[in-house]
Amino acid sequence: MANPGHETETRPHILYPGTELRWPASVVWRDGEPIIRKISTADVWNALSKGIDDFRAMPTYVFFACVIYPVVGIILARLMFGYELLPLIYPMAAGFALLGPLVAIGLYELSRRRELGLDISPARAFDVLHRPGIGAIWRLGLLLAAIFVAWLYAANLIHTQIFGGEASTPTQFWHQLTTTAKGTQLIIAGNIVGFLFAVVVLAISVVSFPMLVDRDVSAATAVRTSVRATVENPAPVALWGLIVAIGLLLGALPFLFGLAIVLPILGHATWHLYRKLVEPETSSRLR
Repeated sequence: MANPGHETETRPHILYPGTELRWPASVVWRDGEPIIRKISTADVWNALSKGIDDFRAMPTYVFFACVIYPVVGIILARLMFGYELLPLIYPMAAGFALLGPLVAIGLYELSRRRELGLDISPARAFDVLHRPGIGAIWRLGLLLAAIFVAWLYAANLIHTQIFGGEASTPTQFWHQLTTTAKGTQLIIAGNIVGFLFAVVVLAISVVSFPMLVDRDVSAATAVRTSVRATVENPAPVALWGLIVAIGLLLGALPFLFGLAIVLPILGHATWHLYRKLVEPETSSRLR
């Protein structure tokens, strides 16, 4: 495994339209759309390293702390007092990762500006609102929001099917979850379904949001490119998904404090992963 802190230089294999594009990636290909590069797991670690470097140059943890804790605190407090919503605490906390690609659009803009040698003051993150693709970003964001709601509905349905609709106190719910066969069944079924939701979101968003910040393309083009990048690079994209999952878990463990650091790093790293997976626009046009 490559050292995540070691800068690597690779020569990614470029997949040209009509030549080495194979099924099923060819199913979502449209003539003239961005060219996908074939990368390695070393490129994923390198993207993470660059994300850490961006975070050091543009520390935005204060912003995330000011946003994350009040919002999450209010939601969790409401859930705790509404016992009928207790089963949704974990699905909601885990499901926030489904909205991560949208939340990080300002970070993509900062990484883009740093790459170009432009002003990278934190306020410049809001310049993303003036990018040509902002309309497509909101449309794709609505899709992620719909997937998030669908995940909560599925999680609640699983709980209802296993435990029924009766409400319980936090202590009773924890006891049911950790000491009964039904609790084990809920954990297994819930995590399997949640994994499927996460795979879908990873496939459609691994490069789509950074691309919409970088280029004036449609949401459909960005999603197709993201799916193609995933299909042609299954191991690197799977590794990236694992890094995101572990990072969010570690960040959430100390009462969510770590998320103020983990989220910006993952956001910046996503930009660099996009740069490695998709051939630059000028190069694509020349070819």
